[in-house]
Amino acid sequence: MPRRNRSQPPRRRGRADPDRVPFVPATTRTESGPAGFGDERFTVRTVPGSRATKPYRCPGCDHEIAPGTSHVVAWPTDAIGGAEDRRHWHNGCWKARGTRAPTRRWS
Repeated sequence: MPRRNRSQPPRRRGRADPDRVPFVPATTRTESGPAGFGDERFTVRTVPGSRATKPYRCPGCDHEIAPGTSHVVAWPTDAIGGAEDRRHWHNGCWKARGTRAPTRRWS
């Protein structure tokens, strides 16, 4: 008698977990900084909404960046610092950084 192939239970088939966030590689680039910072260069990384899990305060507009909102993270390229030097910006605020200076919370 031939053997019957049995399907695997759903948990073993590799179904997508709805709570699992898919990996999206970040893009990192170097750009000029905001107004008031002279010719200082900043390293900028794009954070997709699927990877944004915490609220942040944007230094460009002083409003909150809600979890799930895509944004950019910028930090001085030449500074030897850590996480305390990184700033999370709304995409629009970062694009408009040449026309306005960061708010008082930047410092």
